Amino acid sequence: MEALAKLEKGYNHMKLINIKEPEYNDDQVKIKVKYTGICGSDIHTFKGEYKNPTVPVVLGHEFSGEVVAVGKNVEGIKVGDYVTSETTYSICGTCEYCKTGDYNLCPSRKGLGTQVNGSFAEYVVARGKSVHVLPKEVDLLSAALTEPLACTVHAAMEKVKVNDNEKVLVFGPGPIGLMTAQVAKANGAFVIIAGIDKDSNRLEVAKKIGIDEAINLQQENLEEAVNKLTNGYGVDKVFECSGSIQALNSGLNLLRKKGALVQIGLFAKSLNELNEEKVIQKEITYIGSRSQKPSSWDKALRLMAEHKVDVKCLVSDIYKLNDWEKAFDKVMKGEGIKVVIES
Repeated sequence: MEALAKLEKGYNHMKLINIKEPEYNDDQVKIKVKYTGICGSDIHTFKGEYKNPTVPVVLGHEFSGEVVAVGKNVEGIKVGDYVTSETTYSICGTCEYCKTGDYNLCPSRKGLGTQVNGSFAEYVVARGKSVHVLPKEVDLLSAALTEPLACTVHAAMEKVKVNDNEKVLVFGPGPIGLMTAQVAKANGAFVIIAGIDKDSNRLEVAKKIGIDEAINLQQENLEEAVNKLTNGYGVDKVFECSGSIQALNSGLNLLRKKGALVQIGLFAKSLNELNEEKVIQKEITYIGSRSQKPSSWDKALRLMAEHKVDVKCLVSDIYKLNDWEKAFDKVMKGEGIKVVIES
């Protein structure tokens, strides 16, 4: 079968190759892939910036498809089911994090598309316990974006809980930011999303999907808007999805006292100038949110099934696997919103 693999470390070194179809064991499920979203981590891997992937490895971890084979120990899944899968391929099962279901923090965890072959291929094999059968209300294209949605659910429903009538500010109207904004909105918040000139189309999409305020930081005064909305107190929660230290510090400034800031975006540098004075003086809770865990997936699928979150509207382009270079180039240029590859 054809598969898109990262063959060596460094910039690019990616190629569409022919490999054997994956074999499955008694605890696994073999899936015929339909759609795979291109994640920001795939772009970092392409550029040689992401240190996690083993090479050679087939990339791809945001996917949906149809079950074609099921291991004898797997329960609740049958051939013909439409499914998606968590990225967790294997865990140690014995550490404190595994015991509490926090598989994203297991030090021995291996993930699809990073340490083992992923879904930029015709077939992928997943851990049976990681596979989710789709609710009938969730189509295959939407299901391919369950993974990024689960990341935002983990941030806005598990790491913190967005409450009814809270004021929430989201920095970065990319796919993660737009999903975070929708999750916050689904939980009853008044949501502001902020971007810059290059995000103008994405800010328009935010308005169309019901986000309360979409602000261009280079054209409007965000601080004035927040102060007017909150009577000068500041927003209850900030979600930093842009990977900008300037946005983070702006968020700290615009948070109310005793507010919470959740960092989802990754910065270009590991060490940055954080305004710690704001954290101390305003008694701010500063939280990191990494990836997702099994409970995040159940909630994400339910939000889609109940039509409280629309991820399919974020898909701007669909490419065939043999056009992967065009697809990756589209993402690297910052064009569109969510680019998907169809196997």
